[in-house]
Amino acid sequence: MIPDMELALFGGNPIRTDPFPSWPSFGEEEESSLLQVLRNGSWGGYNEKVAEFESAFAAMHGTRYGVSCANGTVALELALRASGISCGDEVIVPPVTFAATATSVLLCHGVPVFADIDPETLNLSPSAAQRAITPRTRAIIVVHFGGQPADMDAFCLLAEQYDLALIEDAAHAHGAVWRGMPVGNFGIAATFSFQSFKLVTSGEGGIVLTNSSDVADKVWSYCNQGRRDGGGWFEHFTLGTNYRITGFQAAILSQQLRRLPEQTRKREENVHYFRQQLESVPGFKISRVDSRVKRHPNYLVTIRYLSSQFGGARRETVIQALRAEGIPVQPVYPYPLYRNPLFQSNGLPPCRCGRWHPAQEYSSLSLPESERFCREGLWLEHNLFLGTREDVDAIIGACCKVHRNRSHLVAFENAESPSPTPH
Repeated sequence: MIPDMELALFGGNPIRTDPFPSWPSFGEEEESSLLQVLRNGSWGGYNEKVAEFESAFAAMHGTRYGVSCANGTVALELALRASGISCGDEVIVPPVTFAATATSVLLCHGVPVFADIDPETLNLSPSAAQRAITPRTRAIIVVHFGGQPADMDAFCLLAEQYDLALIEDAAHAHGAVWRGMPVGNFGIAATFSFQSFKLVTSGEGGIVLTNSSDVADKVWSYCNQGRRDGGGWFEHFTLGTNYRITGFQAAILSQQLRRLPEQTRKREENVHYFRQQLESVPGFKISRVDSRVKRHPNYLVTIRYLSSQFGGARRETVIQALRAEGIPVQPVYPYPLYRNPLFQSNGLPPCRCGRWHPAQEYSSLSLPESERFCREGLWLEHNLFLGTREDVDAIIGACCKVHRNRSHLVAFENAESPSPTPH
């Protein structure tokens, strides 16, 4: 029988029983704004609140144009289409990101090419991306993972050197700043998501930011059935569809955007304190923040579990122990994107034009840093850092407590998996 010591996993008292701040955060402002749309009768994508939000979001990021759309996946597809990506064009993407970063390339009949991540920042490695460039490469999608801007100095140089379209996937990075410049200003376009857990949310939604009038016009037209802004309702100039958001979504988003600066300040303050305290806790290593990052919204706070400092206890057991202590820690992606069934099946190519080609053998691909991250990574979601310093102390206390009792975790695992009886 395993003694409980003090771990809640074995019947002890948990470090925390109170809930952390919930998400999404909303109040009377959102309710009032929704009622305005309800009562004026213009509920669809041409409500004046849509344009108001687009302008405000673009202004916050210092870009000239913002075109809203149905979701972040659609935003990526729009940016790729506006960049001219078509059948057989290769687009370099990181494998540690949500599926849409790569599937949006397939939706445009392009070829996702996976390049490894930087083990410290967890963003796409510039050197790995450079090694993946071929004569067929047309674009790079850089993900600002967890809210930390990628090395935009290096990626801007790469894009210029090889004449590539640079697209920022900023789904995690609302309001992030690199070297004094907000994300959204470094590539041909940047995309954001307003899905239900994003830092600015209306349940679903997205936006494309750009400083190019040509890109903005193409994105707007594709979202609006191939129309031209200012043209007739039944005039359709190019192939398009309906990717618009509604007035209701824009009403919520405008109020959510007003909350973002203070929420970002609070998260930065609490995560800075968390980083300082975690330095003295064995068994955990937090991802590094590049010194050129001037604002980090901390969508995800990612740490590595170090098996060697836990006596070999499995990550899943450590997660189980932390959750029992009242800390809702999550494992990161179960595997890099290229290991998803989509890339292992006969579902490719996405078209039959004959120009699509496999740039990599996805079934045998193994990028070491991405593989290691998916084995070792844990993350804490942004809402956990919207509360008090005492909330952060609870997380640190649970990490200390679980590490202090690591020998009991190993014993627990051994008891759960007895050695087979010899014949």
